[in-house]
Amino acid sequence: MTSTSVPSRSKPLTPLRPGIYAPTMTFFDPVTEDLDIPTIRAHAIRLAKAGLAGLVTMGSNGEAVHLTHEERATVTKETRSALDSAGFSDVPVIVGASEQSIRGTIALIKESAAVGGEYVLLVSPSYYRYAMDEEAITNYYTTVADKSPLPIIIYNYPGAVSGIDLDSDLLIKLAQHPNIVGTKFTCANTGKLTRVALATKALTCNDVKGSSKGYMAFGGMADFTAQTLVSGGSGIIAGGANVAPKTCVKVWTLWREGKKDEAIELQKILSKGDWVLTRTAIPGTKSALQSYFGYGGYPRQPLKRLSAEKVKEVKDLTKELMDVEAKL
Repeated sequence: MTSTSVPSRSKPLTPLRPGIYAPTMTFFDPVTEDLDIPTIRAHAIRLAKAGLAGLVTMGSNGEAVHLTHEERATVTKETRSALDSAGFSDVPVIVGASEQSIRGTIALIKESAAVGGEYVLLVSPSYYRYAMDEEAITNYYTTVADKSPLPIIIYNYPGAVSGIDLDSDLLIKLAQHPNIVGTKFTCANTGKLTRVALATKALTCNDVKGSSKGYMAFGGMADFTAQTLVSGGSGIIAGGANVAPKTCVKVWTLWREGKKDEAIELQKILSKGDWVLTRTAIPGTKSALQSYFGYGGYPRQPLKRLSAEKVKEVKDLTKELMDVEAKL
């Protein structure tokens, strides 16, 4: 490690609690593609009311790559403001703040901190894939952590970074840095999550609510919420929680209460529905929101809008899950 110090902060951070987190969608006017601020705010409040432990802006689901820096800042600022206005000041906002350079990433983290972000989620740089060996990646994360005003959650998402997949040995080594406080495992490797959670003494569903101490080992998809719990994980950051947050929370709660058989049965329904959202990605997730909640709209171009036939398919194939969600 290059440092063992943490940059000073002006105020205490809202603790990361074990539980369910959602990488929030960014909503646009269907004609102009301008940010739809009222919907962004209302969606954040809906998720908090459903019992989510935290929100992530500018994650993969947030279409950060389609937004200007000013727009990214606006989304985070409005999300934080909406939560505070609705009495959810204890719900932290994590911000996706990755750039390809160390300098750019640190600058974006500072921008995120200025608009209400309290933690950042960082993927590995990958544009110059040939140069990204373990030494380069270690240097990236530790140098950023040395200078970042916000704690870092490593985002292990091989599909988004040219196949770079951080192994458990490297993640455990990086976790020794006091300003690196978690990992999101969108690699879906529960064995890796188990090893990292064990080595870092990660928080689990049994830890006291509000604890600010401990590493966070996050599953990266709703369809392995129960599996994350089995692996000793701290929570999930899952796109499916945008659509079915109460179901995700219910799986978590049932497991915590010792009702493991019930949790597993509900996980089966969640996994079946979440796969529809995963394979149709951002357009499909927004389509499901539109079908069941009356908002969602479309992604920014060049992402395509779903056909009417596909919209119906997404609605029909998620009906079982959404029937459960409606009853919770």
